Amino acid sequence: MAVEEFQSIIKRCQILEEQDFKEEDFGLFQLAGQRCIEEGHIDQLLEIIQNEKNKVIIKNMGWNLIGPVVRCLLCKDKEDAKRKVCFLIFDLLVKLCNPKELLLGLLELIEEPSGKQISQSILLLLQPLQTVIQKLHNKAYSIGLALSTLWNQLSLLPVPYSKEQIQMDDYGLCQCCKALIEFTKPFVEEVIDNKENSLENEKLKDELLKFCFKSLKCPLLTAQFLEQSEEGGNDPFRYFASEIIGFLSAIGHPFPKMIFNHGRKKRTWNYLEFEEEEDKQLADSMASLAYLVFVQGIRIDQLPMVLSPLYLLQFNMGHIEVFLQRTEESVISKGLELLENSLLRIEDSSLLYQYLEIKSFLTVPQGLVKVMTLCPIETLRKKSLAMLQLYINKLDSQGKYTLFRCLLNTSNHSGVEAFIIQNIKNQIDMSLKRTHNNKWFTGPQLVSLLDLVLFLPEGAETDLLQNSDRIMASLNLLRYLVIKDNENDNQTGLWTELGNIENNFLKPLHIGLNMSKAHYEAEIKNSQEAQKSKDLCSITVGGEEIPNMPPEMQLKVLHSALFTFDLIESVLARVEELIEIKTKSTSEENIGIK
Repeated sequence: MAVEEFQSIIKRCQILEEQDFKEEDFGLFQLAGQRCIEEGHIDQLLEIIQNEKNKVIIKNMGWNLIGPVVRCLLCKDKEDAKRKVCFLIFDLLVKLCNPKELLLGLLELIEEPSGKQISQSILLLLQPLQTVIQKLHNKAYSIGLALSTLWNQLSLLPVPYSKEQIQMDDYGLCQCCKALIEFTKPFVEEVIDNKENSLENEKLKDELLKFCFKSLKCPLLTAQFLEQSEEGGNDPFRYFASEIIGFLSAIGHPFPKMIFNHGRKKRTWNYLEFEEEEDKQLADSMASLAYLVFVQGIRIDQLPMVLSPLYLLQFNMGHIEVFLQRTEESVISKGLELLENSLLRIEDSSLLYQYLEIKSFLTVPQGLVKVMTLCPIETLRKKSLAMLQLYINKLDSQGKYTLFRCLLNTSNHSGVEAFIIQNIKNQIDMSLKRTHNNKWFTGPQLVSLLDLVLFLPEGAETDLLQNSDRIMASLNLLRYLVIKDNENDNQTGLWTELGNIENNFLKPLHIGLNMSKAHYEAEIKNSQEAQKSKDLCSITVGGEEIPNMPPEMQLKVLHSALFTFDLIESVLARVEELIEIKTKSTSEENIGIK
């Protein structure tokens, strides 16, 4: 029945001129053809399409059959013989139909699927889509529309993370990336071969460049790369990245100029439409490009070998900032790798303090602090801590001093502040061991820095438990200074500032400890009474209420807090004892001299 109906429509259209085809004819043609496919009359449909008499009809109306034919090909339940005939029909339609209509029809089919069907659809339609676009005169518009549609669909696919996921390629992203390179190559070659630089060729180049930069962002910004020792040349993302960068190098400006001039007032390309795209997207793409070149070594041989390590660090810091602003594990990890790669190229203490006047040289360490304190992934927190220490090591003395002041004022995290205070102690120790003192970690400059360290933010009311890491580090620093610096020498300026330190730090700490211990001892008493009555109650720890905790667990928490206070108190007592011994000894020496 479906075949007869389809033949009837064909016969009616055979006697009409091409311009006389009506919208109703297109609709009836599509419905009848679709029924032929659904009812399994595929061989008869092929014969009708192959009939030379129907060439004009198929040219104008055949694209309506693309959807039903493609759905048939994507259906895995179909018999192999029927799928083979469907492929023949599909090839004929691509060959015979109006390319403009086919282009839109194919792109609609690419946009339809979701999930794992996205890659199946793309892999099936890329080759026909390439054939259709090559028939069109306005290639730039067509390739731009096609690449944008393909990229939008690919960006919906999850990027495989581990080696196993890449090899499994469940969603087909890796296969699609490889196929997309083959799809794009002829158009890149056309731009390269066209020496006339016509307006159409410039537009085509523009669309290809936009696609390359989009690809650097997705999937390459989040994509993980296999270790070169284990990939054996089979890393799909490394292949994709290498080809994309190759395209950029081939159709853009010279590679070094393109990679190093981004962000300057004079742009490296003249495509205004591209320049007006979101800066954020371009920043992500350029950061991805920097990682691929400097960490993965892709096309690095195209860069001049005379670039100084400090220049490369300055160039990469803006990109590292972009990476650290993201939340994805793989992206943060790339930022840390790029930072490590850049820092290891330069000598310790060679990074001049003037570099901290460049915004990214302060925002990057602040970004590291955020990863250290907020990232849920332990390996990234530890790596960030290691990178912050490496960064500190590379700064000169004034740079270290400036960064320490900045982080003490901005980190708002007791553990980070303790880490900075330990670094200050290390710098003082190095300075005291030198023949010539380092003015940034002795004398007046150090006194100014100690004002940020040896004080309680809210006096005696400071939450000692929440600030325990910082307080312990501060006491240990003070103990070190008392032991290492004699009052008569006073290299650090400690002894002239001792009165302020006692008023701003030691005395308020004594009062705070007494208040905190009294509070927690009362909480322990309440918890013990609750344990007898087997009630659940809430307690306040570190300024935060912890509700409905079992009494035995409460007691553990409370005793742990008291232990912390006892530890602080013991170190405080030792510091005060040392101060007393040192001042008494100095007084006796002075009396003896007289």
